[in-house]
Amino acid sequence: MTAKIINGIEVSAAIRADLRERVTAMADRGVVPGLAVIKVGVDPASAVYVRNKVRACGEVGIQSSQYDFEANVSQQTVLDLIGDLNERPNIHGILVQLPLPPHFAIADILQTISVDKDVDGFHLYNVGGLVAGGTVFPPCTPYGVVKILEHEGIEIEGKNVVVVGASNIVGKPMALMLMQRDATVCICHAKTRDLAQFTILADILVVAVGKPNLILPEMVKTGAVVIDVGINRLPDGKLVGDTDFEGLRHKVSHITPVPGGVGPMTVTMLLANTVASAERRLQTQSERLLTSVAS
Repeated sequence: MTAKIINGIEVSAAIRADLRERVTAMADRGVVPGLAVIKVGVDPASAVYVRNKVRACGEVGIQSSQYDFEANVSQQTVLDLIGDLNERPNIHGILVQLPLPPHFAIADILQTISVDKDVDGFHLYNVGGLVAGGTVFPPCTPYGVVKILEHEGIEIEGKNVVVVGASNIVGKPMALMLMQRDATVCICHAKTRDLAQFTILADILVVAVGKPNLILPEMVKTGAVVIDVGINRLPDGKLVGDTDFEGLRHKVSHITPVPGGVGPMTVTMLLANTVASAERRLQTQSERLLTSVAS
């Protein structure tokens, strides 16, 4: 068996093409989606991520605004900016690039962002919505994984899914999103004993740990679907995921590569959430206008 290598770049391009059409339709009605990106400090990785997000916005017609602060900026200054952006009608999404300097209380920053503009999906309301229903914006990386599975026609309902990694950003929301689609989900983490006894049962295996070669071929059943969310830089500079890609590709049915798999989808789903936010605001404005005319 040779796995189908899922090309996240191609999946992402198809979604972005649809987003461009939706943005054009809104522009005809006088609305341009707007994303505000806040970066604090000079972390090199953050600079690359922000640059990629801003460029991606331009590709689909989203108006991006970038706000850069020195690492020693006060938390209150950033909170004040977020409060201002919350009130701006031309801003439909607010993103605070993580990590933040140590003197920041990240929870306070994230909870200050309006639920209606939390396009990263990190606000407690959106996280809680994954459990109780009513999420406005799903977290971007798990959202991207679900879209990959849907694009490839991979059935989720009734499948055994194992998620390796229990972070608040990927692992936990990933498990909840798959449960919403009626998968039977097991979530593993750093203290899970005998990891292989769980992974071998997976019809769909999602790995998001940050440890190269964590998942070996003998840990995965033949024909499984493997989604590798991990990203690790080896001493020689090569980027790899959390799985033995070469070993697995001759055993599983589908697998995502690193790079070029889930990574492009994360940015694309940020764009999708921003466009959805603008559409929601436009719909609300239209409903208010109709109500006003009717009264």
